Amino acid sequence: MKTKINTTKIKGFALMMFLFIGVTSISAQDKYGSEPEKCKTNISLFHEDVKAKNYKGALETWSWVYENCPKASKHTYSDGLKIAKDQLKNGDANALDLINEIYAKRIEHFPTNLGKVYSDWAKVLIKNGSTEEEVFEKLNLAFESDPAGMSVNNIYKFFQTVVDKYKDTNTQKVFDTYDEVLEAVDKKIGKMTSEYSDLQTKIDAGESLSKREQWRVDNEFFEKNLGGLGKIQGGLDGMVESIATCDRLIPLYKKTYDANKSNIVWLKRTANRLNKKGCKNDPFFVSLIENWAAADATNIDVLKYLESIYRSQGRAGEADTLAGKIYEMGSPDDKARFVYSQAQDLFNAGKYSQARTKAREAVSHVPNYGKAYILIARMYAKSANSCGSKEFEKRMAYVAAANKIHQAIRVNPSLKSQGNRYLKNYRGNFPDKTLIFNLGKTSGASHRVGCWIGETVRIP
Repeated sequence: MKTKINTTKIKGFALMMFLFIGVTSISAQDKYGSEPEKCKTNISLFHEDVKAKNYKGALETWSWVYENCPKASKHTYSDGLKIAKDQLKNGDANALDLINEIYAKRIEHFPTNLGKVYSDWAKVLIKNGSTEEEVFEKLNLAFESDPAGMSVNNIYKFFQTVVDKYKDTNTQKVFDTYDEVLEAVDKKIGKMTSEYSDLQTKIDAGESLSKREQWRVDNEFFEKNLGGLGKIQGGLDGMVESIATCDRLIPLYKKTYDANKSNIVWLKRTANRLNKKGCKNDPFFVSLIENWAAADATNIDVLKYLESIYRSQGRAGEADTLAGKIYEMGSPDDKARFVYSQAQDLFNAGKYSQARTKAREAVSHVPNYGKAYILIARMYAKSANSCGSKEFEKRMAYVAAANKIHQAIRVNPSLKSQGNRYLKNYRGNFPDKTLIFNLGKTSGASHRVGCWIGETVRIP
């Protein structure tokens, strides 16, 4: 029995294959130009030369690819920049123009990761004496594209320029930019801290590291970058400190409050800033939070504020109900932030033992939540005079405090700058060698700090 051939299906399939091959051919031609094999070969040639730092040898093949198949590879632009920077280094007066052109074409043909690209472009302009306006233009484009992709120094420089330009004419813009910059810094810190924690886990487990991971260890990549980001957080706060006061903020926000009652982003940022500046006792803050809660009832951040307001108003039952809801719905990060906030309130009330319990709970949710260790250190230092009847015993409480600071920095290097300020103070209160000798103690021996601290430390 002969099988009947469906000629209609065959014709349809043939047409589909013809169209597919045609589209693929057009796509390849669009990417590699009219001479795809030469394009691929030349990319390989100049890339190998650039890797060997043979920039002059790479120039001819790179130039051909740059002109004839600009969409073929990102290497055309990353390697082209290395070639052009080498020319600039060797005194070529036209090299900076070429660098600017390469960046522009890279963005045209590969419009990805633009926060970093514009930020890197700004670095070149800064290094080569471009005007403040030219640099700010690129920094602003980087910020608008992806602020988290900007370098540590460029984030700081960008915000400093915004403050200088607008602090006397547009305070709102300064505050809005501050919020966005701080969010970008927090995002970078969060991502980097997580990567650092994963790397430390591999090291502690004795696992082999990739070349990239080993390079990061050898060059203290995370420690340096997280330390720099930590400094930026302090620097940003310092820049807005003089203009961000309750007397200035509340009238400013009242003017635009009615227009933003349904703007969740505005409500959240305004609440966070007022809270940070200690304005939470003002009736406007309470009104703001209640309105935010009405507009966004499932947002965990507004529920935290509402819980705190209820507790301050003596509405303990409602506060406890909200606290349970917050804890149940939160991610590990949310839980850590929430119980840390509770630890801060207990610390401010002088209830140090309860505060430490909450701080430890924060670390149980997020092991690299270094702020909790710093809070415990501050409790220990404040308890020094009451934790022992003799000078030596009191001073050893500062050793326990210093140990917590070291622990905070170890799990989160972004806290290094802040932690070192506390360490300088605590070390100045350690028992000195004369005191240790006169008491017949031995440096390095164990000592248990008394009272509620109850921790064993080493004598310095």
